[in-house]
Amino acid sequence: MRVRAPPGSPDRTRQAPLRFVTEGRLLLARLPLDVSPLDVTWDELDRLVGDLAESVGRDHDLVLAITRGGLVPAGMLGYRLDLREILVAGVEFYLGGGGTHPAPIVTHFPVADLLHGRRVLVIDEVWETGETMAEVVRRVREAGGVVTTAVIHYKPGRSRVALTPDHYAAVADGWVTYPYKAGG
Repeated sequence: MRVRAPPGSPDRTRQAPLRFVTEGRLLLARLPLDVSPLDVTWDELDRLVGDLAESVGRDHDLVLAITRGGLVPAGMLGYRLDLREILVAGVEFYLGGGGTHPAPIVTHFPVADLLHGRRVLVIDEVWETGETMAEVVRRVREAGGVVTTAVIHYKPGRSRVALTPDHYAAVADGWVTYPYKAGG
């Protein structure tokens, strides 16, 4: 997805990896990546969630939404995948004034009995550093769940963890604003 930079601003594109899977092999390509801010509309979000639903498939028992950004995409995916069980992981990493906590702070998490032996689709809106998702994945696995990760936007150039999302709808690098975050 490419967004035009504001007039008079420098071209803020760079190359970023994009994953393709063909005949069971992972191929990497480099495509221009726009680092200017991206405002996602409701129609664009609906299309991106549709793409993500098609990619993740229906082989899941439940959805685990990461608060707060993953709540709306989780609900939208739940409808598209006909998954009625949506659990919530309360995680705080980013600070209101910018910056982050030293590590993600988990404020609430489903009990292990709800995850054990279950195929868990973990959803968040964006994978920036990946640290929040990595912490949630660790806890789901620790509880005995089988994890699949999915995000709307993946920022490979900003990730600080060895993991990568199993599924993502688009690649981005700049700040992404979703329609449900308007006015915040």
